Amino acid sequence: VQLVESGGGLVQPGGSLRLSCAASGGIFSANRVAWYRQAPGKEREFVAGISRFGSTNYADSVRGRFTISRDNAKNTLYLEMNSLKPEDTAVYYCNAWPPKRDYWGQGTLVTVSS
Repeated sequence: VQLVESGGGLVQPGGSLRLSCAASGGIFSANRVAWYRQAPGKEREFVAGISRFGSTNYADSVRGRFTISRDNAKNTLYLEMNSLKPEDTAVYYCNAWPPKRDYWGQGTLVTVSS
């Protein structure tokens, strides 16, 4: 399985970004999947997850601002991020939920700064 994240960048506080995660194989059609992030100097943490049938769960820090979605036909996972804050600055990763060690990709960097 190969996971490739994209869509990160530099954005001002209050701005928005949409992240994408393209997966090889059938990981999305058969599994729960999620977004994680790792801020500088901190451990990687769960951000948002989505089941095979569309049920979602969010970390308290992003609930109401981020939206996770998936397109099983395209094997693609998305994260719509609104009202971004400087504390959202991190490398964002997608993976199975719970994560599998061999699935970690390179991630995509999101920097929220004025």
